[in-house]
Amino acid sequence: METPKQTTQTNPAVDNNHSILLIKEIEEEKSLLLLLSKDITSCRTKQDIQQIVSERLAKYFRFNEIMICLDNTDNLTHTNYIHTITEQTIQHPSFAKGVAMKYYINDGIYNVIQTAEEPVIFDMYELMRRSNRPYYVDFFYELNVNQLIGFPVRVNNKSFGAVFVYVKEKIFFSPSEIKLAEAVCAHISIAISNILAYEQIQNQLAEIKQYKSRLEQENLYLQEQMSDAVSAGDIIGAATSLKKVFQLIANVARTNSTVLIMGETGTGKELIARAIHNTSGRKDKLMIKVNCAALPAQLIESELFGHEKGSFTGATERRMGKFELADNSTLFLDEIGEMSLDLQVKFLRAIQEKEVERIGGQTVIKTDVRIIAATNRDLEKEVAAGRFRADLYYRLNVFPIVLPPLRHRKEDIDELIAYFIHKLTPKIGKKITGVAPAVLKEFHQYDWPGNIRELENVIERSILMATGPCIEDIHLVSTVKEPSVLPEEQDIKSLEQVERQHIVATLKKCNGRIRGEKGAAAMLNLPPTTLQSKMKKLGINKEY
Repeated sequence: METPKQTTQTNPAVDNNHSILLIKEIEEEKSLLLLLSKDITSCRTKQDIQQIVSERLAKYFRFNEIMICLDNTDNLTHTNYIHTITEQTIQHPSFAKGVAMKYYINDGIYNVIQTAEEPVIFDMYELMRRSNRPYYVDFFYELNVNQLIGFPVRVNNKSFGAVFVYVKEKIFFSPSEIKLAEAVCAHISIAISNILAYEQIQNQLAEIKQYKSRLEQENLYLQEQMSDAVSAGDIIGAATSLKKVFQLIANVARTNSTVLIMGETGTGKELIARAIHNTSGRKDKLMIKVNCAALPAQLIESELFGHEKGSFTGATERRMGKFELADNSTLFLDEIGEMSLDLQVKFLRAIQEKEVERIGGQTVIKTDVRIIAATNRDLEKEVAAGRFRADLYYRLNVFPIVLPPLRHRKEDIDELIAYFIHKLTPKIGKKITGVAPAVLKEFHQYDWPGNIRELENVIERSILMATGPCIEDIHLVSTVKEPSVLPEEQDIKSLEQVERQHIVATLKKCNGRIRGEKGAAAMLNLPPTTLQSKMKKLGINKEY
């Protein structure tokens, strides 16, 4: 009997089972990809992506840490965008430093991932052997990570980031797993691209809204300040002390240096501030003014730095502060000596750091503001008394200008009277041609504690009271002189003036004699030649 010939046969049942498993696996992958794709494409914010990566990807893929990094606008570096990390990583002492660092795009890892046509797998031990490796390699190697898998963040063949997947144990990933992860990263890339585009649009809209708000506030502020607008030509006078002020204005105007204007009330501190601004490189923009004595302490902070809607009772809308309005311009702070100590701290930080934060806000706003401050107080005494911060005083006192009171420049009174008559008569509706000689004498004899502001008020009052074309009476409200707040000598004399006055007084006492035992040189303890040299320099004539 012939033995049947044995042949190799395939079991149809086994083949069918294998095919069914493959189909089932493919279907499951498709189902998973569709599910993840739906979740990812529904993302509208960075936080949405973060949640998907943390909750969904960690569930389906075998990784320990994942970080998505994006190119920075400098096109040279990249930084972390979002990450899903373990508690152990967060507790690492270098975590905060590592996650916030900027890394070069061409670091030998990031750029390789970006330009690769398929995912790149790195062995961490091999990376540690590189001498020029980036810091994040050392960081994750210390956390016992053995493998790094990189996927490009790419849309329309343009890479703008990379997905770093860190695995602690070396794992063989099947082609289907890699392909699935690659597809998921492609969806993530599109979602991130859309989010970045949306954020850019929102930022542009916010910027447009901010510019619109700024223009509206500047327009409103301009209308409020139109009546106060003056130029350097409105500074009337030819007194020697005032000419020195003009020279100081010319020296500092075209710089960005901080200026501190000191002088009694009514001496024209704001006029000097406007003259500095109007001859500076910032003259094309509006000078912004804040009177620190005109507002309650709790409102000055909002006036300077602005506030967000709802930041305090009554804050019904967002408001830009004067610092923001004065960006690329000049901020004039009148009566700076009235600023509270608490606000002085914030103000000092704003001018040192060149940045502000609105009340109730979280955003730091960069500013480029030139500061001009004014006061009728002696700030050195205020510092000594603990009412003004020494660090703020020294920060403001970069270029001090001391304005002379009217009683020390009485040679300008005639010109000032003529100016105010010309300015006020059209407004009042009277024709005044001048001032009677007797009244003019009274103007010169009076000490003017209110200075130029008081003079203007007296002229207006006298015009109103005048019955003819000439002012026949001076109408003073008070003849009591208020004590000067500023030190008298600082107010009117420089060191050169004091020295000149002292030499002249000594020469008069010595009847003009310079040499000899009873001469001025001996009394001043100077060699005669030195005294003569000083006299020549100070313009002291032989008549003394």
